[in-house]
Amino acid sequence: MSGELTNARKKLATVPSLLKQKKAMAAVQSVYDAILAMLKGSLMKAEREEFQELLDSTVHVLNSDKKLREDYPLIINYTHGEEKALLEVMREILQELQKNVNASAQELLKAMEKKKRDTLEKGQELIAQDKVSEAQKLFDKLIREFKDDTELRAEVADKFIKSGLYSEALRYLEDALANDPNAIFLYNRIGIVLRKMKDFEAAEKYYLKALQINDKDEYLYFNTGRLYYDWQKWGKMAKAAEKAIAINPNFAEAEKMLKFAKKKIG
Repeated sequence: MSGELTNARKKLATVPSLLKQKKAMAAVQSVYDAILAMLKGSLMKAEREEFQELLDSTVHVLNSDKKLREDYPLIINYTHGEEKALLEVMREILQELQKNVNASAQELLKAMEKKKRDTLEKGQELIAQDKVSEAQKLFDKLIREFKDDTELRAEVADKFIKSGLYSEALRYLEDALANDPNAIFLYNRIGIVLRKMKDFEAAEKYYLKALQINDKDEYLYFNTGRLYYDWQKWGKMAKAAEKAIAINPNFAEAEKMLKFAKKKIG
């Protein structure tokens, strides 16, 4: 017997165990693969009869599994010699199981998103009540649960920014940047926070780093110009405005910024 057919027999032997582990899709896939190998192989009469007996017992196991019956309520019928028909039934079951997996995944994503939104709102309420420490504990717990979600960290930071709690916001933004060093919007956001904290030198470093990553963003140049406005660096402010206008000639706010800077320069 070929190695491929030997593996097919092994696949059928794993079906009961896979069903016990609630791995219906893997179990049905094993049956599908085994039948396919059987149809492709050149089996002697005794080998074919042995496989057909194995398929009989395997189909009985599938029909006896309550969970699989819930997902696919039709009885699986098998007659010796009709392996192609059984293969199509296995394909149909796999498609049905995949639909259920996709539906379950969508429901899970919705539930996770709702939890994020509800927790963010609750945290915002705590901040409004001046319960900043409680809000941080709540947000930290949420972030631990969604540890790879950079956007979530940025959203948490926004809650503190809106309340003027810039040092608290900065912690979450820096954590987000450590999680995703190539997220250019985080450099920009940190620059804004540092500007509001009047830490102009640190803010400039973040803006310049962002511009190294993307020097085609007019709004990034404009925000850098806002930093130089607060810092009263009029020459640098003018250059930032000019870069923004070069990218977007219709950028009216950048035009105003440039005129203001030139007026200050004299």
